[in-house]
Amino acid sequence: MAKEIVFASNNPHKLAEIRRLAGDGFRILSLAEIGCHDDIPETADTLEGNSLIKARWIKDRYGMDCFADDTGLQVEALGGAPGVMSARYAGPECSPEDNMTKLLAEMEGVTDRRAAFRTVITLILGDEVKQFSGEVFGTIATRRDGTAGFGYDPVFIADETGRSFASMSADEKNAISHRGRATRKLLEYLASV
Repeated sequence: MAKEIVFASNNPHKLAEIRRLAGDGFRILSLAEIGCHDDIPETADTLEGNSLIKARWIKDRYGMDCFADDTGLQVEALGGAPGVMSARYAGPECSPEDNMTKLLAEMEGVTDRRAAFRTVITLILGDEVKQFSGEVFGTIATRRDGTAGFGYDPVFIADETGRSFASMSADEKNAISHRGRATRKLLEYLASV
């Protein structure tokens, strides 16, 4: 029987990515599946801090082993922004489209387009807390390309492929993505305990 673990997210795209990587080895439960409809605060100024807040929220309130992630797009020319504000870059009620529009506007005429996507996953098993990270380097495109993926995927060109995340299949993206790399570390650890 597959081990059950809660992923502190209701983001259908993130859930699909992680479930795809986990395969049959684990049953990944969403927040909705455990009855959690809380708006979990993300008040830390680091990815590590925000992922820990989310994981602790679930462990403290629901008593379940869980993991949570926080991901940021870090753009060199913007001093690392949007960073921890990636999901809310264009404001508290913004859409991914709004975020991309703002980013492309801020990058207009900028020649240094280097960027990195970084994910930090915090796992809480019993009393043990572990963190896993993954990173992928690339550049910010001058326009959107592709229709797959989510978030900033249409404007992030991965160095390893020269293609936008949004122009890749799910398997191609998972093979090199920040979340894929952090998740593989998490799954290797879970398989060993």
